[in-house]
Amino acid sequence: MGFIFKPVRWVLGQIIIFIDWITRPKPVQRPAEKQKEVDVQTSNMALYHFQQCPFCVKTRRQIHRLGLNIENRDARNDPKWNQELISEGGKYQVPCLKITAEDGAVQWMYESSEINQYLEDKFSVGS
Repeated sequence: MGFIFKPVRWVLGQIIIFIDWITRPKPVQRPAEKQKEVDVQTSNMALYHFQQCPFCVKTRRQIHRLGLNIENRDARNDPKWNQELISEGGKYQVPCLKITAEDGAVQWMYESSEINQYLEDKFSVGS
């Protein structure tokens, strides 16, 4: 039975990615100085994701819309990121935003809605 579901999931994932691509919002425009500040603030963040996961697409859309430079780490296809997500993050769940503070403390944020709200609160143009 699994031989049926895997191709169906793959096709649905490709459809999700295509729809995301054709409907992707334009990123916000910031003055160059402000964008540099945002880039510095996001340099300590990494998003662990699966390419075809709808919740990951939702989070990547938010990152794109807010014009954020956050590293994407494919936890399905890259064994290094897969292992780091499990061993350091504590669970195999995506999307997951890793935030490393200046003092080295690490926060692992799960759930697309929580991640998106955090990014909106911290980086929306009005903030």
